[in-house]
Amino acid sequence: MDADQVSILEGFTFLVSDRNGDVDPAARDPVGLYYLDTRFLSRWIVTIDGKRLTPLSVDDLQYFEARFFLVPGQPTHYVNATLSVIRHRSIVSGLDEELQILNHSGDPADLTIRLDAASDFADLDDIGRPAVRKKGRYHHEVGNHHLHLRYSREGFHRATLIQSTEPAEVDRDGMTFAVRIPPNGSWATRLRVATDISAPSGDEVTGGRMPMLRKLKEGVREDLDRWIGRAPRLQCDFGTLTATYRRSLIDLAALRSPSIEGGGQLPCAGLPWLNTLIGRQSIFISLQTLPFLPELAATTLRTLAAYQGTKLDDFREEEPGKILHLLRWSESTAFEERPYARYFGSVDATPLFVVLLDEYERWTGDVELVRRLENEARRALNWLDEWGDLAGDGYLWYQRPRAPGEQPNQSWKESERAICYADGRLPGFPRATCEVQGYAYDAKIRGARLARTFWGDPGYADRLEHQAYALRERFNRDYWLPDRRYYALARETDGSRVDALASNLGHLLWSGIVDPDRAEALVEHLLGPRLFSGWGVRTLAAGQSNFNPVGYHIGTVWPYDNSVIAEGMRRYGFTTEAGTVAQAIFEAGAYFNGRLPEAFAGYDRQLTTFPVRYPTASSPQGWSAGAILSLLRTVLGLETYGDHLVVKAAVPPRLGQIALLGICGRWGIADALGRPSTTASNC
Repeated sequence: MDADQVSILEGFTFLVSDRNGDVDPAARDPVGLYYLDTRFLSRWIVTIDGKRLTPLSVDDLQYFEARFFLVPGQPTHYVNATLSVIRHRSIVSGLDEELQILNHSGDPADLTIRLDAASDFADLDDIGRPAVRKKGRYHHEVGNHHLHLRYSREGFHRATLIQSTEPAEVDRDGMTFAVRIPPNGSWATRLRVATDISAPSGDEVTGGRMPMLRKLKEGVREDLDRWIGRAPRLQCDFGTLTATYRRSLIDLAALRSPSIEGGGQLPCAGLPWLNTLIGRQSIFISLQTLPFLPELAATTLRTLAAYQGTKLDDFREEEPGKILHLLRWSESTAFEERPYARYFGSVDATPLFVVLLDEYERWTGDVELVRRLENEARRALNWLDEWGDLAGDGYLWYQRPRAPGEQPNQSWKESERAICYADGRLPGFPRATCEVQGYAYDAKIRGARLARTFWGDPGYADRLEHQAYALRERFNRDYWLPDRRYYALARETDGSRVDALASNLGHLLWSGIVDPDRAEALVEHLLGPRLFSGWGVRTLAAGQSNFNPVGYHIGTVWPYDNSVIAEGMRRYGFTTEAGTVAQAIFEAGAYFNGRLPEAFAGYDRQLTTFPVRYPTASSPQGWSAGAILSLLRTVLGLETYGDHLVVKAAVPPRLGQIALLGICGRWGIADALGRPSTTASNC
């Protein structure tokens, strides 16, 4: 998201505006008020006597509220502003905005205050694309204190109700206030925007009472305080890391949404495009946060189990046992013009579901959920062999997506040129990317533990282990490039090995599929000058034909990716190297005011003294916020051993002492302390 934009959100509702608080799609996308993947406000512009407002500063109070300080027109060095404006807005069961005008003059001010408002009810996926002709009908209702905008298409209804506490002249394009502000006085109104996804008539939409809204807002603040209070407390000599950790906790709180199945709160991917369930991302966020806030993992597991594939559906790419990729509620999905109402277009979410289930039990001891989800886990493991192995050779493959307009790759690097040869050629389909084979190996090993320990099926456990070891042996034979000393990025069905050097090598370490005698070579590549920028590991190595330091998956640095890489290094005993990656990301966080974006540019640190923003990166972003937590776990060496928490800290010298206090798990409550000179300790 653009650095000049301001976002607030709560649950499935979010608002993106310019820094003056306006929503003006002509200036920048994807601005607007959104709820459940539909834009309910496409215009929201305040003017005074025909002049737009200029921002002085923006106070990002909480994730669900912001305050804008502005003046009309363009201020100059020679003329003092006699008026100032404060816009205080929050997302609590809709949009609530207080507009306050202050008169700093000794004379009365006669003003015409105009609010321009519109709702195009566009699908979020259509924002920024060529205009899509809507097939329904728009309706406008003008009242004394309200403007009601509606859109209907057969049984699909969306509505926006705009209300003011002060009298206004209302027309179909907004509201006009003619006011006189006394000398050194002020004028204010409360604007309330309610969104509705079902009502065909205005009588069924209500804006909410202001006293009730205040109570709701207080409830959100209290919930945030409880959320932060449940997380372990961080003490660190590296000052900016404490602020980054708190910002990450707040962003993770912001990106929670009510689960559609079974209660609880579900981690969503990020603003603006993915404020919804993404199977892969929700799983990784849950893994990142397990030592800190394990309730996210429980909700993710229950929700994904409820949506697990049960049949063959080419349109949605659904198959029995497959785990959901994406969930949407927009008009195009309601009329099956796009498959996203329940879309299964990923190859990695299914094995990762089993990985999360096992890891969740290790940290929480929640045997009941493991037993309750036995059938879903078995179906996921079965999918790996029956439906995921398209070529019949024991690997997981994916085809080009059947739905038009979809990204071609169904692994985490989805963009078109991400899976490539070193010379820039793109492989054909189907493709078998390397890291997905590692996920499958890990899922089988973990599934075997679950079967033997909790499901009472040692025979099934033996079969899974045999399959896992066979996969590991086959992978280390078929993917290894001996002359390059790293694994192929992917394979084609004819056996061709896609030879680009990429960050996926770190995911192989994370999964445990790498032969131990090859791990050092991978770490050398990951921290070598082609992949390591100094601010983190790039997604694609410099020198590859497709490399671009501002290319989405072909040269940028992803905090999430780096957290997986660091954990993989740690798994194979490369603790110092893991700390190097963690420190780079921690230092980068300070330049983003503690809020790590989805990705940032892969320029070499010798070229830039600060990490360069990637222009369209999601922010806040769930697995970037989670990366900070995961990297803290890595440098502290937090692991579970039965009912105990094990701490084997290896803290980089520049970070100084780190203490994480109040880590809750199956052991009760424990603290972890790491000093740069510490090699191992237990608690």
